[in-house]
Amino acid sequence: MSNKTKYEFNRLRTWDQRSKSRKTSALSKAFTLLHGMKTKLGIPDNVVENAAYIYRKTVNAKLTRGRTMGSLVSAALYAACRENNIPRTLDDIACAGNVERRILSRDLRTIIKKLGLNLNQYDTASFISKISNNMNLREKTKRDAFDILKKCEDKGITAGKHPVAQAAASLYIACILNGEKISQKKFSNESGVSDVTIRNRAVLIKKTLKIVDKEN
Repeated sequence: MSNKTKYEFNRLRTWDQRSKSRKTSALSKAFTLLHGMKTKLGIPDNVVENAAYIYRKTVNAKLTRGRTMGSLVSAALYAACRENNIPRTLDDIACAGNVERRILSRDLRTIIKKLGLNLNQYDTASFISKISNNMNLREKTKRDAFDILKKCEDKGITAGKHPVAQAAASLYIACILNGEKISQKKFSNESGVSDVTIRNRAVLIKKTLKIVDKEN
């Protein structure tokens, strides 16, 4: 090869190595962030591995432009939680990843569309367990909330509804019926759903199931 050709070859090889180095470094940072979120949220290893796979697909699809690493890692983790029915809300993920919920939601919609992800709806019962355990509610209150949820499903008023709002409202009503005085605001803070949404959902549940609670 001529000296000019050798020079061009060596220059291209150098840039290729630098490019690979940058990509490897970026992935390493992303996975470090992902494992930090795993610790904060108590996410199982298999779900984290799934999230890492989704994030790699996001990078390979060149969806990183104009988006932050933190938001895309968070979106990948939320998607993995949905795929594995690990009950974590967008607010949970946004807080752990230190990203705005609005941006997380936007980037999540993008990767779902571009990667063709088909995420199943969460099992509402799993959120009843999560919220009640976090709030140290009585076992009977939890069982009654499951019963309320089952009756709502039988009446057909859960289809298409926010699973976390349904869980919080079912637990709120069960608390009232069992004399546990916990405000809608506390349920809102724990579930990440507005107290107005919980109130409206609770009103519909009580009306549909003809529940007369101790507040009346």
